[in-house]
Amino acid sequence: MLAHRLATLWERRRPAVMGILNITPDSFADGGRFLDLAAAVRHGVDLLAAGADIVDVGGESTRPGAKPVAAAAEIERIAPAVEALARRCPDALLSIDTSKAEVAAAALAAGASLVNDITAGRDPAMLPLVAERRAGIVLMHMRGDPGTMQRDTSYTDVVGEVHGFLAERAAAAVAAGVTPDRVFLDPGIGFGKDLEGNLQLLRALPDLASHGHPVVVGASRKSWIGALTGAPVAERLPGSLAALAAAAALPRAVVRVHDVDATVQFLVVLAALAGAA
Repeated sequence: MLAHRLATLWERRRPAVMGILNITPDSFADGGRFLDLAAAVRHGVDLLAAGADIVDVGGESTRPGAKPVAAAAEIERIAPAVEALARRCPDALLSIDTSKAEVAAAALAAGASLVNDITAGRDPAMLPLVAERRAGIVLMHMRGDPGTMQRDTSYTDVVGEVHGFLAERAAAAVAAGVTPDRVFLDPGIGFGKDLEGNLQLLRALPDLASHGHPVVVGASRKSWIGALTGAPVAERLPGSLAALAAAAALPRAVVRVHDVDATVQFLVVLAALAGAA
């Protein structure tokens, strides 16, 4: 089922859109809005109706400085929503945003088929779990954890270090039994990088894609856009769309966003212009 869904996504000439569903009290853009189960499910359905190809459900904030959440509390937040969305929208592709294998197992059992792991499988049980469940996994680069990641954002070669790390983690996932086309690579825009590092990584997305795995880009509403433009969080949609331009030309890409309808429209027009050229 997952293989067929992914193949369908890659048939189009634009990136797939992953809509963000944060079931958290403290996420930087929408914390607390979807803690209620009915509100969370309604928002997930709305994301799909707006054109999202994937709904990414998360129960723990990963903003800079965020505090960790116990696995039991995370499961309590996400499992009912994933199950309800899977039941209401059986053809939907659902993702679980977690770094804990215990939480991923609960979400996969509830109906998710993709794990979005900001620690790239740091939990030793994560990669074997994904392989066993025949799921997919997003491997992201991050220094430290959300509480510490912005303390050191200096690199000698940010592109070389990030791409080397992701290549190693992709090899580990494949060695654990995850099918290569179900391994996604995310450079971790805004996770332990400064403004210049984020820009360099976005410009180098074609190099990351050359490793042969689909690429995920999460730049939506992030602070570096505010640093460039002075725009507050709620007014960063134009900058968020501009940050996706480099991903639009990739053969297999996913963009993780808050504003699904605007993003879909942007990508459809961009793809049409590329086709006309």
